Amino acid sequence: PPAVAAAVAAALAGAVAGGGTALALDDDAGGVPAIVQQASPPGAATSRPDTAAAARAILPSVVQVQAGRATGSGFVIDGAGHVMTNAHVVDGASRVTLLLADGRRVAAQVVGGDEDEDIAVLRVTGSAPAAAQLGTSGSLRIGQPVIAVGSPLGLSGTVTAGIVSAVDRTSRLGGASRPMVQTDASINPGNSG
Repeated sequence: PPAVAAAVAAALAGAVAGGGTALALDDDAGGVPAIVQQASPPGAATSRPDTAAAARAILPSVVQVQAGRATGSGFVIDGAGHVMTNAHVVDGASRVTLLLADGRRVAAQVVGGDEDEDIAVLRVTGSAPAAAQLGTSGSLRIGQPVIAVGSPLGLSGTVTAGIVSAVDRTSRLGGASRPMVQTDASINPGNSG
């Protein structure tokens, strides 16, 4: 479906950059949705963006993915309870559990994925948190602040900060060259997704 395809492309940048949900992912050429820090409206103060406010906005939509012995991260992409993560996080798992930001544990089912792109889509059983706000990142500039949110080392709801290091990188994934946004925000094991 188009919504899943768009979300897959958006998450691809995070997968190659080391995983994790970040506020600066891009497939600039196609205008594909990505989680991105929104620009200030015209006439707004030009002070440094508030990373604490960005973290508060995204944290409720970020989940910890537990699949057998593997753990990773993911984020809710729509109102139907679909969650984006990396395929390697849920590979071979017969049972997937999500730890939500409010502390609830819910079951999830793998409903799609692409191993070559290292993307998987899950569906929450029961009520899901609100979806992350998606946008485009065509206006990203080198030096802009960025945050990565996930569950590194099994520690859910962890936020790291950095900057956009480059907007024109390419990486080979699944045998094809992919456009990437490079950031220096720390990404650790468990951020995948």
